[in-house]
Amino acid sequence: MPTIGVALAIPEPWATQLQDYRTAIGDLTAQEIPTHITLVPPLPVEHAALGAIEAHLEQVARQVQAFPVHLRGTGSFRPVSPVIFVALAEGISACEALADAVRQGPLAHDLAFPYHPHVTVAHHLDDALLDQAFEELASFECEFLVSGFHLYCHEHGAGWKPTRGFTLAAQAGVGQP
Repeated sequence: MPTIGVALAIPEPWATQLQDYRTAIGDLTAQEIPTHITLVPPLPVEHAALGAIEAHLEQVARQVQAFPVHLRGTGSFRPVSPVIFVALAEGISACEALADAVRQGPLAHDLAFPYHPHVTVAHHLDDALLDQAFEELASFECEFLVSGFHLYCHEHGAGWKPTRGFTLAAQAGVGQP
C-alpha cells in the first residue's frame, strides 16, 4: 500500500536554500523531503485508488487559479509538536481553500491537527537547535506565484518523490500576452 502526500513545491532558489539549512542544522529527514507546503499529509492509499485520486486532483487544479505566496519569518508548533517553520505572510487563505478542495472525494480524511500552511525548517531536534532555527530564519523572506501542486509518493529508502504535477488554472492577466 503506497503512502502519498499532496503539496506545493517551493521554487528555486529558495527550495534548496531551506532544505540545505534544514540539513545543516541537523534535521537529516530533510534529505528525503523536498521543501514544500503540505496540502494532504502522508496518507496510505490502495494502489487501485491512485487513478481516482489523480482524476480528482486534475479536476481540482482546473478549478483553482494560480495565487501568490509570500513567505516571511518563522513560527513554531511547540509545545504541541517540535517544529520550526517559515510562515506565510500572504497566501494563507488560498492554501486553505486549495487544501480543502484537495481533501475531498478519494482524499477525504480527518486531520490530526487543524490545517496551517507552513514550510517546515526544523523538526524533532533538541530545543537549542529549534531555537537556533527560529532565530536564524526569522528574517527569511521570498515571494512566488503558485501555479501548481504535486502528488508525492513515499519510496522506502529514497523518501518523498513527486510522481505527478497538476497545473492550476491561469490567473487573469498572469502569463497572458
